[in-house]
Amino acid sequence: MPVNILLTFMIGSALAWLLIKITRTPKHLQGMVIGCCSAGNLGNLPLIIVPSVCEESNNPFGESTTCFSNAQAYASLSMATGAIFIWSYVYGIMRSYANNYREAGLTVNINSSQKNSNSESDLETCREPLLPSKDWVAASDEYSVQQQPHGNFETQEKSSTLRKRFQCITMTMKKINLKEVFAPSAIAGMVGFFIGTVSPIRQILIGADAPLRVIENSINLLGDPTVACMTLLVGANLLKGLTRSDIRPSIIIGIIAVRNVFMPLLGIGVVKAAQHLGLVGTDSLFQFVLMLQYALPPAMAVGTMTQLFQMGQSESSIIMLWTYVVAAFSLTLWSTIFMWLLF
Repeated sequence: MPVNILLTFMIGSALAWLLIKITRTPKHLQGMVIGCCSAGNLGNLPLIIVPSVCEESNNPFGESTTCFSNAQAYASLSMATGAIFIWSYVYGIMRSYANNYREAGLTVNINSSQKNSNSESDLETCREPLLPSKDWVAASDEYSVQQQPHGNFETQEKSSTLRKRFQCITMTMKKINLKEVFAPSAIAGMVGFFIGTVSPIRQILIGADAPLRVIENSINLLGDPTVACMTLLVGANLLKGLTRSDIRPSIIIGIIAVRNVFMPLLGIGVVKAAQHLGLVGTDSLFQFVLMLQYALPPAMAVGTMTQLFQMGQSESSIIMLWTYVVAAFSLTLWSTIFMWLLF
């Protein structure tokens, strides 16, 4: 499943790049478009849809109790893995586009101000060195080679190279905001992976005979109403989409086509290919969840990121509004098609 989710992000990003080229999306909206096309709502929607299918008496996935338990496990794994990818992969892309747009705007402002000030341009000519920068560096390097022994020069050159690499790594780490990358949902996903993969901890916390099963029961009591609260928050955020915005209808139609047409079709091909290679087993419910991950509307976390970067907030609300309206019908259609293909 983590590989399948990563493929959804990569395929969505590639389709978003084509959409940006075709529609000539404005630069300040390009990161948001990539986020909407690549990141699906892998959280509350699978937690609602998949267990609800299992609760039906005539569901095609077998006995209701076993199906419901497996559905919750698959949906929870989808939510945890999706949160990690959204706040690392999508967040990095949207932050990069936002920073590039701001830097480009700052460069334009600086260039325009320099053109309007002739006195400052005259002073710049007086500040130029007698030798160009490349010639000065070459001359200094030749002088240092002549003054120092060959062995010492090689040692200093290696140490300077290592120092530069260390400085690059340090600067990169400073640019990464760990508080935003490791969001609470991503941290919860990592903790869940740790508990689920370490057998002694899992046996203590999870199960009817676990000594600390009260922790699991308490988390379940808190988690069940959380799904309903998340759905209410989604609806509240969609109301912002009724405000006016400058986003073109072609961009909205393109995102809807990517998320509701092209992604599900490609998802069927990916899952069927994995099944042919024996990578997904024979569990039809698991294959259904893998296909469903390609047909979900954009993640609401994309709207949160636009608010963090103060770029494209109203546009993201409009996109969320129309994609979720269409998803109400497309999810039903694609779920039926997925079940028909699996049985």
